[in-house]
Amino acid sequence: MANRIAIIGTGNVAWHLSRSLENAGHLISHIYDRDSEKARKFGMDYFNATTGSSLNMSEIDAEIFILAIADDAIEDVASRISLPKEAILCHTSGSKPLSTLGYAPTDNVGVFYPLQTFSKGKAVSFENIPICVEGENRFTTDALLRLGQSISDKAQEISSQQRRAIHLAAVFACNFTNHMFTVSQNIMQNQSLDFEMLKPLIAETINKSFEIGPKRAQTGPAIREDLKTLDLQYESLKTDPELAEIYRLISQHIIDSYSN
Repeated sequence: MANRIAIIGTGNVAWHLSRSLENAGHLISHIYDRDSEKARKFGMDYFNATTGSSLNMSEIDAEIFILAIADDAIEDVASRISLPKEAILCHTSGSKPLSTLGYAPTDNVGVFYPLQTFSKGKAVSFENIPICVEGENRFTTDALLRLGQSISDKAQEISSQQRRAIHLAAVFACNFTNHMFTVSQNIMQNQSLDFEMLKPLIAETINKSFEIGPKRAQTGPAIREDLKTLDLQYESLKTDPELAEIYRLISQHIIDSYSN
């Protein structure tokens, strides 16, 4: 069953989610941004979409209103928005609880959180992306589950507490890991070396972690408690005390995690 959907926001999540939903046969009927020009430009991709910067959406022809906005703005926008009768309002945050929508003008509030990293312009397939759904009532939960199942094979009901844990785990697995790639790239570039050299190692590390589990896949001087190598590498980072401390803390955490 196709839905008429309003997208509140024009960032990365909104960009990807609206395209995926439209491709699944849903109608993107309205685009909101507090900057009306941003809303207009975003809405140009959707022939049937109206656009605007007003939170009075009581006359918008939509059944589901998706808040794809910054976490810190969710509560404020939810408290000021006007909606059609029986409309569903959901946010897409991994860290904000369902209760963030407590002041929304509807009982039909929920969460529709796609567990993926998004960059505007970089296409992703939603088919295998977990969609974490939560609703204040059964009507909302079932509607959001159906919406999730229309774009993904992995839509499931997840509580606010579970979602917070998922989001925290994702920060370590995705955001922190990617930052370590940046640190590695800088170390290579400082010696006029190409980051491409590390890509086979990175790919094998990830593949092995998937195949045998991250704990069994761990290698390196810390798990071997090769203190001479650890000391040498720590000393080589002394020109960047902050990075040296990060190296020491992570190495010690690995040692502590694997020592009997």
